[in-house]
Amino acid sequence: MVKEKGLIDMPKKVPQSIRKIATSRDFQPSVRIGKSGITENLIEEIDAQLATKDIVKIKINRGLFERAQIDDVWKHLADETNSTIVSARGNVCVLWR
Repeated sequence: MVKEKGLIDMPKKVPQSIRKIATSRDFQPSVRIGKSGITENLIEEIDAQLATKDIVKIKINRGLFERAQIDDVWKHLADETNSTIVSARGNVCVLWR
């Protein structure tokens, strides 16, 4: 696992082009997690977007989860959608499949 500035561990197998897209400020979140939290519909939406775009940026509304819980949320979403966490920084994460 490679540790990059402020990001959680990311596997070496993620292509550089995907990392570049993931860390770009122009790449906007396409999924927001709101007060209803993580639901089956949310997981299905992320899965559908990954099927068409291969890379999805997710943002959690502030105050929804404690800081200690957010990494677990990202890992749970990655496991449920069979994807890889490219970057996770605060309340924003990028998943790739």
